[in-house]
Amino acid sequence: MTSYVLFLTVFLACAVEAVEAVTIVLAAGTSRHWGSAVQGTVSALLVLAVTVSALGPAIGLLPLGALRLVVGALLLVFGLQWLRKAVLRGSGFKALHDETEAYAKEVAAAQAAGAGGRGIVRDWYAFTLSFKGVFLEGLEVAFIVVTFGNNQHDIPTAVLGAAAAVVLVTAAGIAVRAPLARVPENTMKFAVGTMLTAFGIFWSAEGAGVTWPGTDAALLVLIPSVALLAIGYTALLRRTGAAAGTAVPTAAVSAPVEGTLR
Repeated sequence: MTSYVLFLTVFLACAVEAVEAVTIVLAAGTSRHWGSAVQGTVSALLVLAVTVSALGPAIGLLPLGALRLVVGALLLVFGLQWLRKAVLRGSGFKALHDETEAYAKEVAAAQAAGAGGRGIVRDWYAFTLSFKGVFLEGLEVAFIVVTFGNNQHDIPTAVLGAAAAVVLVTAAGIAVRAPLARVPENTMKFAVGTMLTAFGIFWSAEGAGVTWPGTDAALLVLIPSVALLAIGYTALLRRTGAAAGTAVPTAAVSAPVEGTLR
């Protein structure tokens, strides 16, 4: 895998997680108390840094074959889950994920929660909401960086891709102070799901002792093959839904390719 492919894969995967984390923090800040939301965010980042510092190096001590087998299996689980949701949304069997709606739900829940603080934290609900959102999404970002970086022996490029995604999404969130509704999240999930699934197949097979023709060049066949298979399933499900009278989004009908990836 080239450094460019590694950077792009990590960037897209981490951007999806960053959008979700920023949406939660924005909801906590705008509906409750910005100071407490920022405190929760900073605290989560500190705890996350300690966790990754303690556990991250341990991954590098595992035998490479065993590491690729385990990581490949985990990537397959994550990739297939993301790809399944993207296919169902693209075919009309599942509603498109709406960051505006998710933001509104978080705001409503925050406004309904009781007030009160603890110690230097003025609003405990805003603090805990931001902390949990940033820490959980941050763990997924850390997992992506460590696994991809270790497997390709290029941690700096993986870190750079993750940092670029987090900084870009955070800057966009601060600039608009609203949910990142314009981000085509389902398109990103389709792309990331495709890449994670392809890498999961590649690494788990290598860990089991398979030697791929052309080594890393086999990914140039695996990635488009997985994408074409997913697009084919999307088209098949769309036709099945239309024949059965299942409602299909207008965007999916008017723009087949765009609907597939949105």
